[in-house]
Amino acid sequence: MDPGAVYREISPAEIDPNPKQPRTHFDEEALAELAHSVKEFGLLQPIVVREMSGGRYQLIMGERRWRASQRAKLETIPAIVRQTDDEDLLRDALLENIHRVQLNPLEEAAAYQQLLEEFDVTQSELATRIGRSRPAITNSIRLLQLPTAVQRRVAAGVLSAGHARALLGLEAGAPAQDELAARIVAEGLSVRATEELVTLANRDPGDTTDKPKPAPRGRQRNPELEAVAGRLSDRFETSVSVTMGRRKGRITIDVGDTDDLARVLALLEGGSTAAPR
Repeated sequence: MDPGAVYREISPAEIDPNPKQPRTHFDEEALAELAHSVKEFGLLQPIVVREMSGGRYQLIMGERRWRASQRAKLETIPAIVRQTDDEDLLRDALLENIHRVQLNPLEEAAAYQQLLEEFDVTQSELATRIGRSRPAITNSIRLLQLPTAVQRRVAAGVLSAGHARALLGLEAGAPAQDELAARIVAEGLSVRATEELVTLANRDPGDTTDKPKPAPRGRQRNPELEAVAGRLSDRFETSVSVTMGRRKGRITIDVGDTDDLARVLALLEGGSTAAPR
């Protein structure tokens, strides 16, 4: 436990939400399941709060657990009370959500942008502070350049971060990005197919109607492998291809530079994504 932090049992009604919580969407079904679990077994992991005036507390980490406890009508819940400066509220909430993989790509990008503005630091300095790589932060923030309609699809989960990054490469601009995004959703295009369409459209600006190039002879399209490649692309925040022959397969992960390579290696090893200094 942090120095100065204390354990208390606190009524959920005495706790106010974190005003800088980067997460804006809470899945209702998942929240209902958590509330049922909390009602049956109690809250097993304490939330983290800071003490305010008038006997009130402000949430730092654990908003889902706090919300579920309210739904379960618990009288008190376990909490760690610690001192946290205003400037650290967003950072702490962001880190918890990143580690729990709960932010959608747009929420994460907006939180990074807000941290850059509030801390007045460079992307490299922010990466060091929060234990992420600079390329990961850069790639995330670039999603905010997408048209609003495309951002909504990403936030809703109908477009993956891999699809969104591919759309950023479309040189024809916002209308073409929006048009191709709609086609991705309608046809269930993979990230690889989207990248091929973007390449074709950039050769012939304004045209996103061509079909992706046919697979080389003897290597037919495999939707299952494309789905795996899409998941890996989202996981590693870069382009990934997966091929499978009769006796062996191959996974190819694209990296931008040595920092990006260190980030991918850290993810493969299950460690920090911060680049070595």
